[in-house]
Amino acid sequence: MRLFAPTLLPLLRLLVFMPLISSCAWIPQGDKPAEFLKTPSMAHTLSHTGSGPMLPARHWPPERWWQEFGSAELNGLMDAALKDNISLKVAAARLRQAQAMVRVEGARLLPFLDAAAGLEVGRFSEHGFNVVLRGENYVSAFINPLSLRYQFDFWGKNRAALDASLGEAAAEQAEQAETLLHLTGAIARSYIHGVTLRRQLNLMQDMAKLRRDLLILDQTRLKLGLDSGDLVKQASIELEQINKREAGIRVQLDIQRNLLARLIGKGPDSTQKLFTGTIISSEKMRLPAQLPLELLGQRPDLASALHRAEAAAQRVKVAKASFLPTIDLTTFVGVNALRLTSQGGSSLANLLFSGSSFSYGVAPGLRLPLFEGGRLRGELFTQRAEYDVAVELYNETLLRAVQEVADSLSRWRETSALLEAQGRSLSAQQENLSFSQVRFRSGLDDRRALLTRQHTVLDQEYGLKALEADKLLAMVDLMEALGGGYVNDLRTADPEQETQPGWWPWSI
Repeated sequence: MRLFAPTLLPLLRLLVFMPLISSCAWIPQGDKPAEFLKTPSMAHTLSHTGSGPMLPARHWPPERWWQEFGSAELNGLMDAALKDNISLKVAAARLRQAQAMVRVEGARLLPFLDAAAGLEVGRFSEHGFNVVLRGENYVSAFINPLSLRYQFDFWGKNRAALDASLGEAAAEQAEQAETLLHLTGAIARSYIHGVTLRRQLNLMQDMAKLRRDLLILDQTRLKLGLDSGDLVKQASIELEQINKREAGIRVQLDIQRNLLARLIGKGPDSTQKLFTGTIISSEKMRLPAQLPLELLGQRPDLASALHRAEAAAQRVKVAKASFLPTIDLTTFVGVNALRLTSQGGSSLANLLFSGSSFSYGVAPGLRLPLFEGGRLRGELFTQRAEYDVAVELYNETLLRAVQEVADSLSRWRETSALLEAQGRSLSAQQENLSFSQVRFRSGLDDRRALLTRQHTVLDQEYGLKALEADKLLAMVDLMEALGGGYVNDLRTADPEQETQPGWWPWSI
């Protein structure tokens, strides 16, 4: 080793001073990078949302938010979907792929160790430069039980590549949560539609029975000569309209059953007996008196977009580090020997494992990119553009999130007001029905008037069921808009802090 040190010292000095001689002046300056939007003010929108208690942001909506609807049948559908839904399986596979890439990029920070061995049998050319070995046959072998290759990460290139992979993996994890959120929201909406249609079908069947009774009554009065045939025709038309509405509801019920079968990853036969359960009344659904602004940060799509921007910022660092020198080190320790077959003496094995066959090597290296036809600049401009795209996509996602929260809150308030008005209208019609029943028992009204009042009450109940469903659907929309219980550890209120270069000496 003492013989090797004087030879190695000048090269080591060159490796130390070459990075100092080179500079990052080659790195082209780009346009001003895209900037993150601040979360818009929503104090008025999020205030006075309901009469419920004030709850901490982490407590609403809960992680398994669909259990708030109090339906064992709905909970069973969710459990089946979490197990068998195809979209969730695809998202899980993408997450595993991203996590595997983290291991690939992380390996660049570690030294590569391997072992090698080889055997070669050959003949030197009779016209070669070495006069002594011309025409000689030879056998050579080597065994290197330990070989090391390591690239020094002075500029943070490999670390930035690892951070980019970590960001992509985190984004895939958030997108998996987003897929789950959209899936559970779709199941909840479809189930609420189905339960409502089931209730409306029961009401429609009662309305059809009343229309048949009215038709029979008008036909009897026609035979007795008490009324004209116009009333019979009108009653027949109204009955057929009810039958058409009933058939339409049955078709919509089948559509919801088939949709739920696909969402839970099963065939249509598995959902033919659905919608026999109940869900909690919309009147018992309550919101916190005020929704904290921090709830907007608990959205998986926002988290995913922010992670993508972080990963893009790290890839810009990788592209910039490609302009700088690459310094690596290769070493090996082993034995090697060569034996001419024309010579007698020891065998190749005896030579190979003798002490004099011991060999080693240390080879530091440096690569400085000088001209690559604009490839490095093109890659840097590409990564800068991708960063701008990622930031603007985050901004778009943020604005969409704000809009969805505002829209869902507006629908909640409007459906609550409409539901209260429909309840008052139903109460008034029920009072009229009570008066009509008294007048019928007193002989002041005929049976046609009583049946007509009953039909009106059923029609009002039909509309009430639709509005109750609208209010429950507005609750689903709001829970989904606020992330559905998703929790992340990002400081999304100030995303610029998440993508600051930190120790990196050049701006994006």
